Amino acid sequence: MATLADKASPSGPADFRPYDAYPPAGYWTLILVASSMGALTVVSEYSGGLIRTTTVAVPARGSVVLAKAAVTAAPWTAAGTAASTGSLLVSQAILDGHHAGLPITHPGVFRALVASALLALVCALVGLGFGVLLRHAAGTVITSVFTLVMLPPMFSESSRWSASIKHALVSAAWNRLIQTWEPEPGSLGYTATVSGSWIVYTLWPLITVALAVLVVRRRGLS
Repeated sequence: MATLADKASPSGPADFRPYDAYPPAGYWTLILVASSMGALTVVSEYSGGLIRTTTVAVPARGSVVLAKAAVTAAPWTAAGTAASTGSLLVSQAILDGHHAGLPITHPGVFRALVASALLALVCALVGLGFGVLLRHAAGTVITSVFTLVMLPPMFSESSRWSASIKHALVSAAWNRLIQTWEPEPGSLGYTATVSGSWIVYTLWPLITVALAVLVVRRRGLS
């Protein structure tokens, strides 16, 4: 729909055309679903009491969390890759009909593809980590939604402290990575760097899962 609404032509701004493949509203849905399902992989066992059976079968509690993370990562990597690749192919097919398509080798296009493909994986693992830490379905979903979707728009890029907080959040990092154009040199805002956004992508799932492993080793899963 975003691409159909785009009036880009071969003489128009090519740098903006690939952005149509990744409309934020659609990917916010992906964030919500992936983080919620990632959380449910653990909180469903807490609510049903099955976690006690799991700990009896596998006393190494940290290993249980890591195993769940691995099982969660595989399907959400596949789902994210399918969504991202499909989005790009459909978008480019429409633009090709307007003689405005761009190859994947165009600057920033492959980065946007990879960032969108990994978004589901990142959010699912963050949701799983929150699930282990909070152990409550509603609380985990609310925390995930607030942190991943609602919190970034609360901060602007007009001041350094506010921009620093915003740039440290997952959806803001994704939004920077899918931008296939560079910010204007005279921009008044503080724009995130591409390398910094990749670091945010890496640290969020690593930190949340590591905290989950640390917590279950200290307090137990049940």
